[in-house]
Amino acid sequence: RNLKVSKYWLIWTFEMTWGSRGSDSLRSQEDSGSLLDLYFTASPSFFATSKDDQIELGKQELSVGEIQQKVKEYNAQVNSNLYMMVNKDGFYTGFIKVQFQLHRPISLPPPPSVCTTEEQVQQDKRMKRRTSFYLPKDTAKHLHISSQTRVREVIQALLNKFTVVDNPAKFALFERTERQSQVYMRKLSDDECPLYLRLSAGPSEKVLSLVLKENETGDVNWDAFSFPELCNFLRILQREEEEHVRQIVKRYGLARERMRQAMSRITTPG
Repeated sequence: RNLKVSKYWLIWTFEMTWGSRGSDSLRSQEDSGSLLDLYFTASPSFFATSKDDQIELGKQELSVGEIQQKVKEYNAQVNSNLYMMVNKDGFYTGFIKVQFQLHRPISLPPPPSVCTTEEQVQQDKRMKRRTSFYLPKDTAKHLHISSQTRVREVIQALLNKFTVVDNPAKFALFERTERQSQVYMRKLSDDECPLYLRLSAGPSEKVLSLVLKENETGDVNWDAFSFPELCNFLRILQREEEEHVRQIVKRYGLARERMRQAMSRITTPG
C-alpha cells in the first residue's frame, strides 16, 4: 500500500540537537521597505572566467558573442529594472523568481530565549527548539544569481533566506512551462543553471517559471528525515492503519446488516 505521508504531516515543535542557527528572521517581500530588500544574492562573488573560454550553460555551450546578444534581447523585453548584466568575458548575472508550492510544513529555529542560570545556558547550547509551520500560499522570492549558479545552490540559498533548517534533499526545483494550453513540470537536476533557463525563455513567467516543491520520488528517502520526524511518521502511519481497519470493519458490518434485513423480508414459499 502506497502510504502518502505528506497528506498526514503534522505540525509539531520538538527539541533536537542542531549545530547552527540561521541569523536572519523570516521576512516576506511584502514587508520589505525598499526594493533591494526584495532580492537575495545566492552567490557571494561574481568573477569572470577566462576570456578565451566558451561559457558552458546547462547542456549547451554558447560563445561570448552569443551570450551578449541573448542578454541584450532579454533586457529589451524586461518591463521592470530586473535586468541581466554581462561583461566582456561572457559572465553574466541576473534575477530569477522562485515560487513556493510546498504542501508540508517547513522547520525554523526559534527566537533566542533568555537564560537566567548557567545550567540553562549550557542546555541551550546543546539543544535547539525547532518549530514547523506552513508557508503562505503563493509565496515567492527573487534571487540574484550568476550564470554559474547551480540548482542545488539556489535551493540552499532559498532555505537560508527563510532560515529553514530542513535538509535541502527534501526539496527540488521544477521548471514550469506552458505549451498549447498544457502545463508541463520538469524536475531540474542539481547541476543545471537556472539563470540560463531564464535567459533562454525570456522574462515572461507565463512561458517559464521556477517552482520549489517537495522532492517527490518513487521511493521515500527516509534518510533525509531526522529521528523525531521518523518517530512522528510511525505514529501517523499507525493511526492511518487503525483508521483504515475501522472503515473496513464498518463497511462490512453495514453490508452484513443490510443482508440480514433483506433476508427477514423474504417470505418462505409455502
